[in-house]
Amino acid sequence: MANVNIRVDDTLKKEAEKVFSELGLSMSTATNVFYKQAVRYGGIPFDLRISDPFYSPENQSRLQKSIRDYETGKSQPVIKTMAELEKLADE
Repeated sequence: MANVNIRVDDTLKKEAEKVFSELGLSMSTATNVFYKQAVRYGGIPFDLRISDPFYSPENQSRLQKSIRDYETGKSQPVIKTMAELEKLADE
């Protein structure tokens, strides 16, 4: 059996220990679960992404509503000339 030494922020370690304890897991068991899942998955077993507010559930919901409103005629696009837009920018 191999030993793995890693450096982790003290607060993060304590918070993780609390979560794992509530699940009935030790840090060692939780780490082994992560490794096994990574091997089965063929990579990190969860999505890694930079948060993009565009894809937030709230924004997606608002966009879907805007699309429905447009498709049903409840709202209409605003059409402005470049001159009108430049005038608005100067105000």
